[in-house]
Amino acid sequence: MDPECSQLLPALCAVLADPRQPMADDTCLEKLLDWFKTITEAGSSLLLLQENPCLVELLCHVLKPQDLSSRVLSFSLRLTGVFAAQEDCFQYLQQGELLPRLFGEAGPLGGAAWTAPTVRSGWIQGLRSLAQHPSALHFLADCGAVDTIFSLQGDSSLFVASAAGQLLVHILSLSMRGPAEGLPGLQADDWPACAQKIVGHIEESLRSMAAPQITQALNVLTTTFGHCHDPWTQVLWVRLHPLVAALLEKDPVPAAHSLVDLLLSVARSPGLSSSSCGLWETLAQTLSHLSPTQAGLLALGILKLQDCPQALRAQAFAVLLQPLACVLKATAQGPGPSGLLDSTVADSMTADMLLPSKAACVGLLCRTLAHLELLLPLPQRPCPWPQASLLGAAVTLLQLCGGSGSPASDAGRQLCALLLGCVRVQRAALDFLGTLSQETGPPELVTQVFAVLLEYLRSPDSSPTVLKKAFQATFRWLLSSPRTPGCLDLDSHALLFLRELLPVLQKRLCSPCWEVRDSGLEFLTQMTRRWGAQAGFRHALLASEVPRLTEQLLRDPESYVRASAVTAMGQLSSQGLCVPPAIPEHPGGQQSVLGELLHILSTDSEGFPRRAVMQVFTQWLRDSHADVVGDTEQFVAGVLQVAGQDLDWEVRAQGLELALVFLEQTLGPPRSHCPYAVTPPVEAPAGPLTQALQPLCRVRLFEFAFRALFDCDRPVAQKSCDLLLLLRARTASSSSLQEPRNSPDVASVEAALQRWRAGDQAQPLGDLEPEVVLAVLRSMDLEGLRGALAESSDHVEKSPQSLLQDMLATVGILGENEADCY
Repeated sequence: MDPECSQLLPALCAVLADPRQPMADDTCLEKLLDWFKTITEAGSSLLLLQENPCLVELLCHVLKPQDLSSRVLSFSLRLTGVFAAQEDCFQYLQQGELLPRLFGEAGPLGGAAWTAPTVRSGWIQGLRSLAQHPSALHFLADCGAVDTIFSLQGDSSLFVASAAGQLLVHILSLSMRGPAEGLPGLQADDWPACAQKIVGHIEESLRSMAAPQITQALNVLTTTFGHCHDPWTQVLWVRLHPLVAALLEKDPVPAAHSLVDLLLSVARSPGLSSSSCGLWETLAQTLSHLSPTQAGLLALGILKLQDCPQALRAQAFAVLLQPLACVLKATAQGPGPSGLLDSTVADSMTADMLLPSKAACVGLLCRTLAHLELLLPLPQRPCPWPQASLLGAAVTLLQLCGGSGSPASDAGRQLCALLLGCVRVQRAALDFLGTLSQETGPPELVTQVFAVLLEYLRSPDSSPTVLKKAFQATFRWLLSSPRTPGCLDLDSHALLFLRELLPVLQKRLCSPCWEVRDSGLEFLTQMTRRWGAQAGFRHALLASEVPRLTEQLLRDPESYVRASAVTAMGQLSSQGLCVPPAIPEHPGGQQSVLGELLHILSTDSEGFPRRAVMQVFTQWLRDSHADVVGDTEQFVAGVLQVAGQDLDWEVRAQGLELALVFLEQTLGPPRSHCPYAVTPPVEAPAGPLTQALQPLCRVRLFEFAFRALFDCDRPVAQKSCDLLLLLRARTASSSSLQEPRNSPDVASVEAALQRWRAGDQAQPLGDLEPEVVLAVLRSMDLEGLRGALAESSDHVEKSPQSLLQDMLATVGILGENEADCY
């Protein structure tokens, strides 16, 4: 510990022990505890206490009957655990009976402070820290702490209850280290006493009729098998497996969710999943005993396992598909569905499982669709994959929710009434339908997919979120539409669909709901980026009103829509698909898209459209857009001038990205040199380099970058520093260039930069010559500046000394100017 901190520590301990003093906030106490953890991890806790007796005095003082803050008491318990984690320090604290008085019945356990969840949590965390060695196990057994931990599993505070369960797992694991670890065949009856006590409590809880106790036991076991993979865990599972399996005989199965978590944790455990301990049989029984709502998560977990019997995988997949099979069966016009389940299982199922209530039906269907969506991209997914049946089920669900389904059975009509207009199922089904586009399907089903998507995009009843997902699913299915191998163009069927789609898109771009307009613009941008060069797409788009409506949305009252319109217009312009926008002040006049976007960059009051303009301009420069290549320097100079004055730091940062693109285009690709070549690299001549830097000077790129170097927003300054370092590295080989290091021009620029760094950026740098720029660059400590920018803004105030000073300053112990100010 630093001498400065040692001098401040006694005063701070006195403040913490005095209930009359105003209490430091929780953040300060957490930082203080973290500091002590760092010290003890690097050195001796015993030596720390011996050199700073005020710490022991603090721990003793909190035991006195007084109105001490629960936060200070919790902090003291946790701090004690940090110190006692080292066995020699543990023995030192034991000699003074400090540990039993803090963690035993004589401590907070029997006082009014125990009613505060903070104190109970501190007690648990303190024990968790000190339980690191055999002496701690004897202490836990002697002071009765394990019984208290048992009771805290049912604490009213979820944080306390969860911490208690995790502590039991830690104690069990600690007690099995050492001798028990080296004897894989050691039976549970021969385990250490502490471990036997915990296992006995778990057995008693599993036999209980109370669901909360069963849940607590299952949660402890789940954590145990998830974190402990030693041989003794197999002995533990063999001992407890009959009690776990017995839970399946109860109706209903208690703590079903926790039981599923436990079984999956055991199945994933390296030492248990392949052993002959009845696990696969128990999983199969559990699938058949749980309700479809409870069994879905277990079925998904089984199907995600790498090593699993094929029969169990088939059973799990059948359980996962049950709800969708019921939907198809309830809505089938003719014979029952085929492809999802075999006839035996399908005949035994009815739609009754979906019909108890709307909430149950909706919840089950949404979970099923989400589980299947997660399963589809996995390499271990079931094979064969029933693509056609799943497509049919997704389309049927969307038809039922949209009101276009016409089920013939009573169950189907009841199901339709439950799902009509249900946004949750619509969103889940559209997400699932979009995911199914990764696979092919029968042509007639694909036609139904496009039909139901168009139906949703047209429907006035579709909510904004449903419309957004319908647009996303439509784009994914257009991407997967059949095409000639090696050709990315849309096929004839997709182009026919597109001609039906564009009038719908026109309507949505005129929607009174801004979210709908925004989703339509995003969809247009995606399509244009993908198929903007295809003749069929271009013809259909130009024949519609979509480009004109997109241009009008540049002046939308909602900033998000304006930003999306900017991105869409940028993409349309890149492909030559936009009409010249009209000038608002002169309805008969026309101006270029470039002029309109520059106007937005200069005048829009919101940051999102301006950021979008900068992104479009950067991409235009990168792609050599027609409006840019005409006079690239004028374009870059104009954009940098406007971006440099913007109040939004992201706009300024994007300006640096544009400057980087222009710099790389101007200087060309960097020259590569093989480090193993015999001849040294050829030094770049001074003349060509000077000429190459002239365009950068003319667009005032250096003034923009130097100003950004001292920006008040750190990301901008960091990006500028990286750009200037890159430029310096690119010009480093030109040592023959005569740099006027001591010329008045260099001195003037350096003086101006010093004023800029001090905050006075009123004076511009003026016209700069390449030689002056290079001289300034090579005189600046850019590496040091980059290191300073990489440090957090409070790196000085985060020091332990600063923390102690701040805590003391809150109670007036220090003078007014002796503490750091955050």
